[in-house]
Amino acid sequence: YVLNKTDVNVIACIGETLQERESGKTNEVVERQVKAYQEKIAENQYDRVVIAYEPVWAIGTGKVATPQQAQEVHEHLRNFIEKNSSADIAKKVRIIYGGSVSGSNCKELAQQPDIDGFLVGGASLKPEFEQICKSRQS
Repeated sequence: YVLNKTDVNVIACIGETLQERESGKTNEVVERQVKAYQEKIAENQYDRVVIAYEPVWAIGTGKVATPQQAQEVHEHLRNFIEKNSSADIAKKVRIIYGGSVSGSNCKELAQQPDIDGFLVGGASLKPEFEQICKSRQS
């Protein structure tokens, strides 16, 4: 509705619970969530959509996926989007990470090839937010 009736852009948040991760269902869960969004997004609307992978188990807990875990999910999402839409959309769509991003983990997360940025919660209110914002610069 938002994409069709307004000029508002969308951040579509997805992620798995700790139980889903521990039972090896992360990819299945995020695929199902992205597919639900894909059913509502026209191919020419992807430039107005950002997908935020935010593991539920990392929200506000101080726990964070390792950069490798986050990259694996982001890469899987990009491949899933390519398979179910197109290579062009998969390349263009922004997939950001949003699980307890902080000044101490942002640089390594930012170095991952499929992580296009961050969805920052509580850390946006702290001085370390500047460090997070600059993490892709060097």
